[in-house]
Amino acid sequence: MLDCQTGNMLIVEDDRALRERLARAMERRGFTVKAVSGVSEAMQTVAAEAPDYAIIDLRLLDGSGLDVVNELERKSPDARAIVLTGYGDIPTAVSAARLGAVDYIAKPATADEIVDALTSPRGEQPPAPEKPIPPNQARMEHIEQVFNDANRNVSHAARLLSMHRRSLQRLLRKHEITSDSTPQD
Repeated sequence: MLDCQTGNMLIVEDDRALRERLARAMERRGFTVKAVSGVSEAMQTVAAEAPDYAIIDLRLLDGSGLDVVNELERKSPDARAIVLTGYGDIPTAVSAARLGAVDYIAKPATADEIVDALTSPRGEQPPAPEKPIPPNQARMEHIEQVFNDANRNVSHAARLLSMHRRSLQRLLRKHEITSDSTPQD
């Protein structure tokens, strides 16, 4: 874990549980955190006082996190922002970088990986994770995230994942993730 940092941080994440976990993790690392759930709240926050750092989800209920990145870059070019998303692709990553994001990180990511990306000097790449998660675990975390984003609806999640509903049900059952279970931290 990194030494404590200082500075104001904006977290823009529409998933309440993830937003709260991220806020707690960043506060433990010394940041003063303002956590909001959407583009409109983020724009108001940036207009009132641009943060030093920002963690911005790509897909928000009321728009694109790229709009927030763009506004933050316009208002405070020295601010450091990353885009954190479960729906990453190369064109969006390029757009995020062009708009001013210093990094584009796929969920799941650890708090330390996020802080490394935010605080590394411009032009320097953050270090590779010491213990990267195994590919199967990353795959299941992605599937679980999509399942949760689909309000734990197997049919809808299967469509989003481009897989057969029964295949998804078997995977979820194998990993003890059910419609009745609560998402894990």
